[in-house]
Amino acid sequence: MTVVYTSMRWASRAQFFCSGFVFATWGVHIPTVKAHYGVDEAQLGLALLAAGVGALLGLTQASRWIGRYGAARAAGVCGSIYALLLAGLLMAPGYAALLVLLAAFGIATSVFDVAINTEAAQLELKGGKPLMSGMHGMFSLGGMVGATTGSAAIAAGMAAHHHLLLVAAAMALTVSLSAQRMLPKEATASASAAEGFRMPRGTLAVLGVLAALGLIAEGAIYDWSVLYLQQELGSPQQQAALAYASFSAAMALTRFGGDALRARFAPDVLLRGSALLAALSMTLVLITDTPWMALIGFAGVGVGFANVVPILFAAAARVPDVDPAQGIAAVSAVAYLGFMSGPPVIGFLAQLSSLTAALYVVVVFAAGLAASARRANSE
Repeated sequence: MTVVYTSMRWASRAQFFCSGFVFATWGVHIPTVKAHYGVDEAQLGLALLAAGVGALLGLTQASRWIGRYGAARAAGVCGSIYALLLAGLLMAPGYAALLVLLAAFGIATSVFDVAINTEAAQLELKGGKPLMSGMHGMFSLGGMVGATTGSAAIAAGMAAHHHLLLVAAAMALTVSLSAQRMLPKEATASASAAEGFRMPRGTLAVLGVLAALGLIAEGAIYDWSVLYLQQELGSPQQQAALAYASFSAAMALTRFGGDALRARFAPDVLLRGSALLAALSMTLVLITDTPWMALIGFAGVGVGFANVVPILFAAAARVPDVDPAQGIAAVSAVAYLGFMSGPPVIGFLAQLSSLTAALYVVVVFAAGLAASARRANSE
């Protein structure tokens, strides 16, 4: 049984790694997509909004599908679709088609996300020890590897569509094979989850708002950090791609130690300290004119945001009388509202002023998370 449980944990880690890898690959190629379709920051922000709307639609169905089919099947199908859609990013016949593709990308992303977090929560409960931060560490590790390999592919002169196709095929295969070793359907499917989406109230609403504050800021780093270094600080794209890599690397390393931190510190204490570090680090990014100093700042932001989502998702899975998939989906829905609205708002603000001024949104929301961190103990 121990061997089987270990195999399941590694399958779950592989899923988180693939999620981060695909996520980062899209992030590295945001400037490529912008140039390919000839759009400005506001239009790019609208494209990111399309992905966010798709993600929100997916979240309304995620718990229903997981309740009916189990986390393994939902992760295998939606994770593979999520990966394969990468290959189409530069193949859409125009801007309108890109919006549709990104909406589908968002749907697949969100269902895959809820499925693998439900799996991780169940493994944590069955194993009797914290696992969630480490699982999210694998997501960040995937993000780091995806960003650095993307940077290397650009530096080597590899055609962008070839890189996207290669990543899509490799990640879809890994997701599909890993899903076969996840918990059986009976462990993650339930009649209550199959009833569908539950609007967050009470504890779930509080956890959702806190998660939204973190994801607004985290999403801004994901969507705009590469463009910030390239456009505002004059970095070449291969160096600019390291912005998200440094953020993800620092986040990954911190998350691998996050379960020990969760065991030692109360949730509100850990959240407050983490959010303050993120706010200070992002301020450093925005006041320096040196690209390498900005990369150090992005790493500090990664350390600051590392444990926000693991703490809140783990809490959502433990809310009394709420199925784990429903709890995670409900908190994710509120969080994705933040993740969805943050990047396009920054795009519109950048159009009105500058990207540097717009990214102070990250500082503001990190400070807001720190000020509200005491509510993390409300569960």
